[in-house]
Amino acid sequence: MGDSILKIKSYEFALLVIQVVSKLQKEQKEYILSRQIMRSGTAIGALIREAEFAQSKVDFIHKMSIALKEANETFYWISLLKDSHYIDNDVFVSMNTNCNELIALLVSIVKTSKKNLNS
Repeated sequence: MGDSILKIKSYEFALLVIQVVSKLQKEQKEYILSRQIMRSGTAIGALIREAEFAQSKVDFIHKMSIALKEANETFYWISLLKDSHYIDNDVFVSMNTNCNELIALLVSIVKTSKKNLNS
């Protein structure tokens, strides 16, 4: 996979999540939602890294599918943080844009991989 766009974007997104969570915990003393988004938001890149050394194409698809699920869950937490007024609209837009890009890339990879597996 090398330094693929997915690998880079997921790492940068994890750094953004860490930054937002740190601020939430320090300034707003919010720990419940921030722990959830920290877990799911950083898991995306970790799963993508795991997929690099998948034991088979099926294992690769499985790991990428879980990364997709984590990205979708992260989108939920981002929306919840915005709607509960823990993050402002600028932070939401930045996180939402990055998360949606990851979701789109992962959907494409999973679909293509499944198609190639069945060919």
